[in-house]
Amino acid sequence: MPVLAVSWTYIADNFFSDIVLRGVWMTLQLSVIGMALGIALGTLFALGRIARAAPVRAVALAYIWFFRGTPLLVQVVFWFFALPQAWPSWAPWDGQLSPWQAGILALAINEGAYMTEIVRAGIQSVDPGQLEAARSLGMTYRLAMRRIILPQALRVIIPPTGNEFIAMLKNSSLVSLISVSELFLVAKLQYSSTLRYFEWLIIASGWYLILTTLGSFFQSWLEYRYGAASYGPSARRRWLAFGARE
Repeated sequence: MPVLAVSWTYIADNFFSDIVLRGVWMTLQLSVIGMALGIALGTLFALGRIARAAPVRAVALAYIWFFRGTPLLVQVVFWFFALPQAWPSWAPWDGQLSPWQAGILALAINEGAYMTEIVRAGIQSVDPGQLEAARSLGMTYRLAMRRIILPQALRVIIPPTGNEFIAMLKNSSLVSLISVSELFLVAKLQYSSTLRYFEWLIIASGWYLILTTLGSFFQSWLEYRYGAASYGPSARRRWLAFGARE
């Protein structure tokens, strides 16, 4: 009967290797940049979602409907492979995004659809009288949103946004399909050449657990920092929620 040959020494020797650390760094880049752009898009479309103009609301709803209703994997493939075919002259260089650019674009636009509803819920959790009071003091709508409404909405926005970032850390692995050298692709290339599937999957899983755990602690700190801990379950218990979408 064959014996399963698993080398824990091999795992220890490669856990902090240069190639793995480069993959971890690429995963962090994809997650942080994609999340930052997703928050910006979500805030923009959330304002559109609650706008008085019906066409603006329709555009925001269509954005949410499409990008939340189609798989992220399909969107990643679309931006890298399908868009150049449908619109070959759209970019001034060669009509095609680089794998990194396509990955960031797919992650950001998809995340923006989820963040739209999160930010909208946060804005609408603030008493409407706050906006009316700000307007009565002579503030413009934009200024009132920036100084009065959005700071108060953070209490509701931060907890689910933290969960979205943790999910982003894991969803970034999908861009391996277009050859972005993030953590999972590094592990895949290594186990394909060495046939050490167990070892490399343990290495990748270990790093994902480290990143999501650190992200959860950072989420807890933000909740206490901005008074968001009173929203839903306490932050002391939320740090173990590794990325469930809300």
